[in-house]
Amino acid sequence: MIGYTSLGTNDLKASAAFYDALLKGLNARRIMEFDDFIVWGTDDQSPAFSVHLPFDGLPATVGNGVMVALSARDRAQVDSVYQKAMSLGATDEGKPGQRAENGFYAAYFRDPDGNKLNVHHMG
Repeated sequence: MIGYTSLGTNDLKASAAFYDALLKGLNARRIMEFDDFIVWGTDDQSPAFSVHLPFDGLPATVGNGVMVALSARDRAQVDSVYQKAMSLGATDEGKPGQRAENGFYAAYFRDPDGNKLNVHHMG
């Protein structure tokens, strides 16, 4: 159902370095790149993730209540991606842990632009 998600950035070069390193831990790579945005995915047909300089030329801002959730293959990958995010300058919004009785294991953080992300595994 989801084709791609996009987050705004005010520094595409710094954001690209952050997400290149972070998304490598989820087996994603750059699949499209232009002067004002970069897209990562695991292949050309799967849902993708992108960062953009705002089209309107105004500064990128963080949306209150907006979050991108990244799926991990297991709890160890959740832990690994969260630790990688912290090492890359992300800020903690919730350390890895069990969130619900249904097996939802997740961690939350904000990227250097302040965008909120989650990495999770069900099971």
